[in-house]
Amino acid sequence: MTLAIALGGIVVLLGLDQLFKFLAITFLAHKDTLPLIQNVLHLTYLENDGAAFGLFSGKQWILILVTVILVAAALYLLIARKIRAPFLMYSVALIVAGGLGNLIDRVFRGYVVDYIDVRLIGFAVFNLADCCVVIGTILALIYLLILEPRKEKKMIEEIEEDVEEGEQELAVETAVEAPSAEAPASDANPPEPDEEPAAPGEDSHA
Repeated sequence: MTLAIALGGIVVLLGLDQLFKFLAITFLAHKDTLPLIQNVLHLTYLENDGAAFGLFSGKQWILILVTVILVAAALYLLIARKIRAPFLMYSVALIVAGGLGNLIDRVFRGYVVDYIDVRLIGFAVFNLADCCVVIGTILALIYLLILEPRKEKKMIEEIEEDVEEGEQELAVETAVEAPSAEAPASDANPPEPDEEPAAPGEDSHA
């Protein structure tokens, strides 16, 4: 069930990413910018020939190759059920959805369509796929560096507690059995009673 949700999430996020990019091409390509909150959050059409947030500009084929390898590896881990933890599974699903979204752009358009423009902090223009990759990566790191070690530590503590309880029970059983083992064994051949004296008047001679 968890795998089905993760794979379904990939499809939904990928569809939304491509829908938003289509809308950006249709309604924003011929505009300078569309302010949602003036000087804070704008929608600005941008053709990005690099990676997320404009990194590695002009290296399309390298980015395509790296993305294909990473997405294929992540999908294998999901489908082959190499990843068991739901938290990590959903994190990887986010990364896959974002990677596929931008991969489609690079292969079929030659560039990635960006449109989210956070001007309050002067950040690079990005898109939904970038958000999926970044959020998925952060969540995966949180799981691998924080949640998984805590889980393993808790498991080790539970094993140690079980071993300690087993040792205590064994010690109690040994203490209960020890007195009965040290008790003297009863005599198997009890002493025979003394012979009864001869009745008076009986003559020993014939």
